[in-house]
Amino acid sequence: MAGNDEIRATAQGTAPVPLSVLDLVTVGAGRTATDALRTSVKIAKLAENRGFNRYWVAEHHSMPGVASSSPAVILAHLAAHTERIRLGSGGVMLPNHAPLVIAEQFGTLEAMAPGRIDLGLGRAPGTDGATAAALRRTDRLNEGADDFPQQLAELTRFLDDDFPDGHPYARIHAVPGPVQATSPGGVQSPHRPPIWLLGSSGFSARLAGVLGLPFAFAHHFSAQNTVPALDLYRESFKPSAVLSSPYALIGVSALAADEEREARRQVLAAALNMVRLRTGRPGLVPTPEEAETYAFSPMEREFVDSWNANVIHGTADEVRVGLDDLQKRTGADELMLTANAPTAEIRLRSYELVADAYGLPLG
Repeated sequence: MAGNDEIRATAQGTAPVPLSVLDLVTVGAGRTATDALRTSVKIAKLAENRGFNRYWVAEHHSMPGVASSSPAVILAHLAAHTERIRLGSGGVMLPNHAPLVIAEQFGTLEAMAPGRIDLGLGRAPGTDGATAAALRRTDRLNEGADDFPQQLAELTRFLDDDFPDGHPYARIHAVPGPVQATSPGGVQSPHRPPIWLLGSSGFSARLAGVLGLPFAFAHHFSAQNTVPALDLYRESFKPSAVLSSPYALIGVSALAADEEREARRQVLAAALNMVRLRTGRPGLVPTPEEAETYAFSPMEREFVDSWNANVIHGTADEVRVGLDDLQKRTGADELMLTANAPTAEIRLRSYELVADAYGLPLG
């Protein structure tokens, strides 16, 4: 079972807490999924070389501008191009998959990159209701969310290979996994991917606390719930074999540019993408030029202003100040940054500027 050493990390440079990266494998206008995946490799390498702690990809479906529908496949690709940085899901949406399949996928990833894999789990579908129904082969979507604790328990049993005698799955084993160590001549890795619970409200916060698991909160799209959820997590926390005390990271939209005006242009484009997504018109992430000429309705403009109020953006120094303030307000143990922009150059430059602003190590 994973322990504190695979979850807690040390801040680098002058950063108040460890910094990490959340990647949506963004596909911008005029670019392909191949371009987006190549960008992910470049960002993962940069993150590793500059002392970022972990690199997660998120499961989304039926969104043209997000090419991360298969986190396990992407993580295998990133594992082949990195050596040290932790890789994980932020997250895999558990109700969309059979627990055994997830255990097998992440057991395989652990075998590829021993001691570097995180398994972050969410209970939302990561898409709209119709797509969720197609994924789950059922229209009873609430049933999957309500069964989340039971699904989580089953997945944990498969990862640890410890179903009790008499259980229907006692003779079923997730491979690669612990069963290989009990086979004649077997030697098994001492690691297994630590489970993180992800959330944007109080349900997973409380569950993570009760189970003594690390918790990741989606501040980047649910900022109003961040502090209440983290408080609930800490109040509910019970020490476990995984953690002796709470550990919470938050996902943060943050984009740094060489000039403040350029940062504003980029986040406007990302906000237009969100407007289209929220109004049932998902597409590729538009260019800043398209966003600047778009005729926002009063309601859309109100949404954009509200959305961008929670995006930390500007020059490197402005982003650093914003991140420092957010960490102080929330007490987060780790900040996971996502730079949502249509081009590889802008996203790479953003992470590089943040690393420089905090004096993160080179190499």
